Amino acid sequence: MTEETASAIDVIALRRRLRAARRALSPAAQQAAAEAVAVRIRALPAYAAARSIAVYLACDGELDPAVLVAGARRDGRTLLLPRLLPEAGRMDFAEWPADAPLVANRFGIPEPEGTPLHAPEAVDLVLTPLVGFDAHGGRLGMGGGYYDRSFAFLLARPRPSRPYLVGLAHACQRVDRLEVRPWDVPLDAVVSDTGGYPQAA
Repeated sequence: MTEETASAIDVIALRRRLRAARRALSPAAQQAAAEAVAVRIRALPAYAAARSIAVYLACDGELDPAVLVAGARRDGRTLLLPRLLPEAGRMDFAEWPADAPLVANRFGIPEPEGTPLHAPEAVDLVLTPLVGFDAHGGRLGMGGGYYDRSFAFLLARPRPSRPYLVGLAHACQRVDRLEVRPWDVPLDAVVSDTGGYPQAA
């Protein structure tokens, strides 16, 4: 078995373990975490400055941004949801007014239908789910590569930049250190129910 193959197996096992840990949280723990994260996000300067905010619809035990979404709507922010572009392996973002119809894409993920679209470069603040994270901005996703390909332009920019990228997670999803590959786009911050990383977040 090559080192690369062994590493890939390790990542698969880590994803499985971290997804199981977040799914094991009780509904009460999930709700408490969502409320704590919403408070922390709303305190970020990047939130105060943002006019457009990309969020996601939580599944599989992901930190649910629904509490934050409700507050952002009251604050008059333009909310966006990812729209996958499978042929390109990337995504853009569709506006998500409260009354927008949602239609499942080919992967069964609901997306707004018939609303204005925003390129990744045009979004102010991106709140993204993740499977695992470390305290240095490392993010472990589901492995599809949509996130890294969509925000690859940030690899050539000094950070922080626009859009400001924040991962949302439960504290149980933190690991000591994730391997960083050349194409991995680091997060500007990760916010969990117990704190923000880096510590300024």
